[in-house]
Amino acid sequence: MSNSPWQAEDIAHWLLKQNVKRSYQQEVISKIKAFDSHLVVSQYGVLSMDTTKYPLYLIKSANWNKSNKTVLVTGGVHGYETSGVQGAIRFLQDEIKRYLNDFNFIVAPCISPWGYETINRWNPNAVDPNRSFYKMSPSEESQSLMNALSDELLDKTEKSEKSEIIAHFDLHETTDTDNSIFRPALASRDGIAQDDWNIPDGFYLVGDTDNPQHDFQKAMIESVKLVTHIAPSDDSGRIIGEKIEQLGVINYPTKKLGLCAGMTNAEYVTTTEVYPDSPKVNDEECILAQVSAITGGLDYILEI
Repeated sequence: MSNSPWQAEDIAHWLLKQNVKRSYQQEVISKIKAFDSHLVVSQYGVLSMDTTKYPLYLIKSANWNKSNKTVLVTGGVHGYETSGVQGAIRFLQDEIKRYLNDFNFIVAPCISPWGYETINRWNPNAVDPNRSFYKMSPSEESQSLMNALSDELLDKTEKSEKSEIIAHFDLHETTDTDNSIFRPALASRDGIAQDDWNIPDGFYLVGDTDNPQHDFQKAMIESVKLVTHIAPSDDSGRIIGEKIEQLGVINYPTKKLGLCAGMTNAEYVTTTEVYPDSPKVNDEECILAQVSAITGGLDYILEI
């Protein structure tokens, strides 16, 4: 590891080593374009990396009701976290219909399509989009979504908010490559040594330190339990170095860290974390765990 942070030539050298490993068009766009009439698909931007290859999409409720609260679902902030993208799509395919009378929905299933294709945590500029949700963001992916949501939630004719966002589900994974690839790359990029995470075997949630919502998080954990196992804490009562608040739940200061989960003022906010490298799960169970987290959270909100 160099003791000096990367300069422009280092980033360019890193970028040259990245290559496409799967198809955003086939695995994401083709599914989005097949949605039924109860959903509206709209393009909110493109990535400058390739303006024809990487369009950015939102999927919204077709019958928008201003008296309903709005639910935001985001996936693929880190493009390499596969079940986040596919979980958002599966929710739209299989589960959203039963909630359309109660909520409006905005879903961004793949915020970082270049990252999805190259299986990367960072964007082409070696920037982490999930540390970049703040004003004048260094991440094109993050700024594009923030701009789009500002437009979507403001009725420009009436100059009034369309609907308050009550919940935000941000779908992620924790993988073995976090230690084998990402953290060494982070140490090299920043010139700062990074300790390995104690990667837990199982599903967990990250709530907001400033707005923890204990019962909301618990409801999601109970729902996911029906699909896959919940991550235990380590011997010090922590998950990835953070003290657990309850079974399978830790908290981060989402706004301070510039996380996607902190981009709104929603009352109910969570980041999901699936562990796809566990020998106890398969790809389908990882996707279903993401869906179960969303439905568990929505059912809780409807019941309170």
